[in-house]
Amino acid sequence: MMDMTCNSIKFGTDGWRGKIAADFTYGNLAMVATAAAKVLADHFPTRSGAPLVIVGYDRRFMAEDFAKTAAETVCEAGFDVLLSQTYAPTPAFSWAASAQKALGALVITASHNPATYLGLKVKGSFGGSVSVDITKKIEHKINKHIKGDNRLGNIKKFDPWPSYCSQLRSKVKIDAITDAMAAEELDIYVDAMHGAAASGLGRLLGQGIREINGDRDPTFGGGVPEPLPLYLSKLFRTIRTAARNEPNKLRVGLVFDGDGDRIAAVDSEGNFLNSQVLIPILIHHLARGGGLTGEVVKTVSGSDLIGRVAALYNLPLFETPIGYKYIAERMLTTSVLIGGEESGGIGYGSHIPERDALLSALYVLEAIVESGKDLSQIYGELQAKTGFDFAYDRIDLPLESMEMREILLSRLEKSPPGEIGGISVVDSQAVDGYKFRLADDSWLLIRFSGTEPILRLYCEAPTLVQVGEILSWAKDWAS
Repeated sequence: MMDMTCNSIKFGTDGWRGKIAADFTYGNLAMVATAAAKVLADHFPTRSGAPLVIVGYDRRFMAEDFAKTAAETVCEAGFDVLLSQTYAPTPAFSWAASAQKALGALVITASHNPATYLGLKVKGSFGGSVSVDITKKIEHKINKHIKGDNRLGNIKKFDPWPSYCSQLRSKVKIDAITDAMAAEELDIYVDAMHGAAASGLGRLLGQGIREINGDRDPTFGGGVPEPLPLYLSKLFRTIRTAARNEPNKLRVGLVFDGDGDRIAAVDSEGNFLNSQVLIPILIHHLARGGGLTGEVVKTVSGSDLIGRVAALYNLPLFETPIGYKYIAERMLTTSVLIGGEESGGIGYGSHIPERDALLSALYVLEAIVESGKDLSQIYGELQAKTGFDFAYDRIDLPLESMEMREILLSRLEKSPPGEIGGISVVDSQAVDGYKFRLADDSWLLIRFSGTEPILRLYCEAPTLVQVGEILSWAKDWAS
């Protein structure tokens, strides 16, 4: 199959992704990487003498080979390159861009996508995802003939892990966590999902981490490296077995996606906890235990409990469209304590403006150790304090075609529902998709994929039964 046309290379919420050998080819990557380096040079000042670009990769099929191609192409265009000598989480390369005073980083990864995909994430010199404006300029420059500079750059290899781990250790009380591990007061399980965060907590905390799916498997065990219950059966079995054998012991499971920038958790009894649960716990831990302040940033799909816990500590709340780059933009303009999204990406104003699953894991561990409580117990206490006891779920609904997407979008624009599931709609907003708030304070978010015929439905309501009823209503509405 021939390489795709330049016009068909489009960036999504975080980078460009395509099927290996069909869309994501050496030729297409060379064009995109060169354009990205040039745009980074146009927008960020050179801080290290010669213009420098970081190139890194995850553990997907041929990722290191594609990274080598990207590095060589960017080098030929006149840029010096620091090329990773090993896989690492995406935030490690974002940190390297900032710490090495580079123009930015090009990371070969397809995050949580299926095994047949690869992609490219572009990070700015500040250590986070570049804006929509910059990715549009990259798309535009792909169509232009880019002259290489007379200067030929240099490629040097580097290990991203030491500096990155040092930065993360400086943010938490490492000794408190390792002491609890040594005293056998806390058992830590990790499902690395065969991804780039594998070995990460071991590097940070030493011996004692019980890691599963830490080997490299480009097929991801036949699943998808996304921290969702569907793909975590082995971790659930492992923790539930441990809970039967030692019912009163504290334990936690930590789950990382394919490129290590998203997190989920499992409590001592083997119950799944998504970021709608973790973000309120982390706000509470950082504001109360850590005494930190700053704005709390959430996406439009984030739980209302996030705002309630922020209010407990008089922290301002700011809401963005879905996509961590919007949170990163906010972090660059104001003092932020924490920013998080429903899909598992959480970042911190004291770090870089980037979601970072390993740092989130350390904060989660610190919260457990300092409180002496299970994650679900901490969450239940926050629900009681705020008077908020709602349930949440999300489903992705395949549509027949992109034309059906346009039909449904037109219906929302011209005749939005006045009630949903028999409950009156009292407010609506269109920050990102259409979010309808109902009379009982539940809400439904209807949002479309920009690149696929998929309808994304998000709901929070007083009970899980009601969540199911509202989502069923939304499916019927879309049929």
